[in-house]
Amino acid sequence: MSIGATLADARRQAGLTITQVSRETRIRESIIRDIEQGDFAACGGDFYARGHIRSIAGVVGTDPVPLISEYDDEHGPLHPMRAADVFEPSRPVKIRERRSPSLTLIVILVLLAIIGFSAYRLVSDHGKHSGHLAASTTPTTTPRPSAQPTTAKPTPSATPAPTPADVVINVAAGPEACWVLLTKASDGSQIYMGIVQAGSSMTWTEKQSVNIRLGNPGAITLTVNGKKQPINTVLPVTLSFSPQSGSASSSTST
Repeated sequence: MSIGATLADARRQAGLTITQVSRETRIRESIIRDIEQGDFAACGGDFYARGHIRSIAGVVGTDPVPLISEYDDEHGPLHPMRAADVFEPSRPVKIRERRSPSLTLIVILVLLAIIGFSAYRLVSDHGKHSGHLAASTTPTTTPRPSAQPTTAKPTPSATPAPTPADVVINVAAGPEACWVLLTKASDGSQIYMGIVQAGSSMTWTEKQSVNIRLGNPGAITLTVNGKKQPINTVLPVTLSFSPQSGSASSSTST
């Protein structure tokens, strides 16, 4: 029995519709129908096809391992991914050329600048005239000494801000490899980009907030500051961690 037929049979035995499976896996219904018919062209590549098979199998209650092995036999094993394969848009982005400002717009801006400067001079001259008039009509008074001398109260010194702790990230790959991109959250500069091979692990220690992009999150165990982080998706996901809080926020792409 083919991969698609196995998934379709398991779905029917579980009493689920394609719409229900799509809602649980966040995979479009059209892609699920194509997979059940043995067509993986709409998945966007072998990497995403394996993730879709794993997601659908988990919802319909069947073992994804033999299905992925069968997919590897038909389409070849998983190859290392490039960053362009994950982040390159399916359609080229059209960038509009900047047009130089028209002569009419330049003239309007110059007129507005002249009007604004004239209004500022008018208000400034009026304020100076009012100030001189008030100074000439207000009588001067001699301040009386106070009965008791005042003592200046010492102001407390500012407490130095606490130094943020480090954020320690460990990625341990299981039976499958995982593509990892680690960047600084402040400016997006790259810290690490590459593959964590199956059965190996890598650790990073950073003193600032970071973003980590996982291409195959279902195949790894993520630990941050000694705490295992739950990952509830098998699709590529981006997680953010800060040294002070150690908490994470995530966004998943399908």
